[in-house]
Amino acid sequence: MSTENEGTPVPADPAAPSAPPTAPVPPTSLDKPAGDAPAQATPEPAPEPTPQAAPQPSPSGDEPTAVQAPAPAAPHQPPAPAAAPTGGWPTPPPAVPAWGVPHPPAPPAPRRRTGGLVAAVLIASLVAGGIGGGIGYWAAERGDNGFSSTTVSSGQAPASFKRDPGTVAAVAAKALPSVVTIQAKSGGQEGEGGTGTGFVYDQEGHIVTNNHVVASAADGGTLSVTFSDGKTYDAEVVGRAEGYDVAVLKLKDAPKGLTPLPLGDSDKVAVGDSTIAIGAPFGLSNTVTTGIVSAKNRPVASGDGSGGSNSYMSALQTDASINPGNSGGPLLDASGAVIGINSAIQSTSGGFGQSQAGSIGLGFAIPVNQAKNVAQQLIKTGKPVYPVIGATVNMNEKGQGATIAGQGSGGTPSVTPGGPAAKAGLKAGDVITGFGDHPIDSGPTLISEIWTHKPGDSVKITYERDGKTATATVVLGERTGDS
Repeated sequence: MSTENEGTPVPADPAAPSAPPTAPVPPTSLDKPAGDAPAQATPEPAPEPTPQAAPQPSPSGDEPTAVQAPAPAAPHQPPAPAAAPTGGWPTPPPAVPAWGVPHPPAPPAPRRRTGGLVAAVLIASLVAGGIGGGIGYWAAERGDNGFSSTTVSSGQAPASFKRDPGTVAAVAAKALPSVVTIQAKSGGQEGEGGTGTGFVYDQEGHIVTNNHVVASAADGGTLSVTFSDGKTYDAEVVGRAEGYDVAVLKLKDAPKGLTPLPLGDSDKVAVGDSTIAIGAPFGLSNTVTTGIVSAKNRPVASGDGSGGSNSYMSALQTDASINPGNSGGPLLDASGAVIGINSAIQSTSGGFGQSQAGSIGLGFAIPVNQAKNVAQQLIKTGKPVYPVIGATVNMNEKGQGATIAGQGSGGTPSVTPGGPAAKAGLKAGDVITGFGDHPIDSGPTLISEIWTHKPGDSVKITYERDGKTATATVVLGERTGDS
């Protein structure tokens, strides 16, 4: 399967995307102007006809007109029925007082233009809610014809409002000062590079990230690290592990008071646990997304699929939105502890990684237990150490297990003489179907599982030979550096 690294380089120092201009939306009348006031029928025995109010002139047509209820009839006189209105809002029925209670005075008529304006704003906000702040601005500027304007403003949260511990907002607020955006530029004339993410590992100024984030600047390039408060520091590479896709940087002039992110235990993570990812997707620094742990022990090969410089991981899968630029950033649990390093996504082309593809909800993170071991080794020696079984396996077949090849690279033996596999009795042609408690369906899956261990670990291997299943115990060897 062809694969690519997540976090394809993008132009350095990308300009922040500007919001598309919102086209002005003229206020639209949603109501008809009121027609003439309805005539009242004259009661039969009336000393004198009640004088009728003259019809009110219709306003400009872009606001609904308030309709005044008719005044109650004189005492001992039943109210006359009103004729059906011919236009505008229907006339509300008059209030009927309780028996023996004097008629209350007629309520004063509401201010016509202000009441109509509020109604228009409410209706417009339902119809054109996408306009957002434009509605409030239009309401504030509608004070024509000498009437005062109506201002619509949003309330402000009280200064004492606090997020409860464990909420996404509280976790993010605590973690963001320890997450950095990394700008990597190559040493060539073009100065190409990309943007990624990292997080503070210790108070000495070490930053953990992905190898593919800093690879372009590792030989003669430049690295800069920007914190959430906008302060930027130069950095240098301490060590890189291509196979693990882990790298460690060191701030050249580290400030005092750095707060390392706490490290969790990725072995104790359960499917369904909440996750929080922080990074700089497409250069948008300090972006926070949420999701859950969708699966564990996902075998992921991130690279070009040819082996060699590929990265392999038994990954944590999450549906938290991860995009190019999130690489190297922390995947946090609900307590704010790091459980993984965001490294790859499933692309729409079918490979792991992406070529500027967007998130489809399939993100993969290096388990922090593995990343911690690698980071400590890089800080100590500057070089990675890999556990090995001393056998070359077929990397193209999938579904039947990991088959030990007929020969190694350059015609060398596929099973290293005196190596761990040879000592366990494995031979060329054997198909490894289990490693420890995990089933093996391919060569990349086997490597992903081997690299979750340390040199010297004893692991039970299940394999098939000539149609028969057998088991053996392998004591893992080691290889230093990337080859």
